[in-house]
Amino acid sequence: MVSSPPPSGIYVPVPTFFASQSASNYDPVNNPLDLETQTKHSIFLVKGGVRGLVILGSTGEAIHLTNKERNELITSQRKELDNAGFKDRPIIAGTATQNIEETLIQLEDAKKAGAEYGMVLTPGYFASAASQQGIAKWFEAVADKSPIPIMIYHYPGVTNNVVVAPSTFERLAQHPNIVGCKLSHGDIPDHTLIASSPKIDPSHFKVFSGLGQNLLPVLTIGGQGAIDGLAGIFPRVVVKLFNLFQEGADNKQLRELQFKICEGERLIGRWGTVGIKAAVYWQYIKAGRLKWWFLVILSAATFRLLM
Repeated sequence: MVSSPPPSGIYVPVPTFFASQSASNYDPVNNPLDLETQTKHSIFLVKGGVRGLVILGSTGEAIHLTNKERNELITSQRKELDNAGFKDRPIIAGTATQNIEETLIQLEDAKKAGAEYGMVLTPGYFASAASQQGIAKWFEAVADKSPIPIMIYHYPGVTNNVVVAPSTFERLAQHPNIVGCKLSHGDIPDHTLIASSPKIDPSHFKVFSGLGQNLLPVLTIGGQGAIDGLAGIFPRVVVKLFNLFQEGADNKQLRELQFKICEGERLIGRWGTVGIKAAVYWQYIKAGRLKWWFLVILSAATFRLLM
């Protein structure tokens, strides 16, 4: 059976919120999740027009979480979205492991917790030995046994610069259980070679940019939306650009809005997860911190931004 891809549109790789220092259950070493804040942010996003949520992505500090925490996050947010009347907003669960078996365990857990899709990061520990044939076989082995449809998460910046070639995407797009990709890099020619490839059926395999500053160019060459960090702060702005493009708005209006998004994306490019969390904290939630060991690698300026 051929799996269906997620709906086109804007998705947010949501940050994971932990108890603030003023909370009664705060622990500086093993800080618990703040599911109340998590839910507030999730509802804020979907009310802003976001099509779905990516939980346990890079922005969500997935590599810092236990399996129990991963499952709690997905279960709680699926329940709260449903209760708020947003059953139609899919949850995409990220995985970032290096072996097939553990990836499949996480995908099975994600399905049980309520996720509709998995977003699987390219393995990159032995990057120097990686081949396109090996990458393709790895994803095919995962997809063969995954209980939910998967998307390929191509983020060279966190996989030792492992590159998945457009020809490899053309091969993987033929798999009935691989339904799309998130391209977290700025290579527009590669976006084009994938999104516009005559060998890829866009009704089965959808291309999403991982960078909001690429949204308009990617839409023009056949991309289906973005999974964008800035949309976690200003969802309506990014959603508006997507909707205006679908409605056939004039180029001047589209370019002006894309320019504003690019200006905002400087925050994401400079500060990453830290900047996203700080912006959400200051503007909307006023709760939540990073895992403490994430802070030890930050520069003093970055630390001051967060605190």
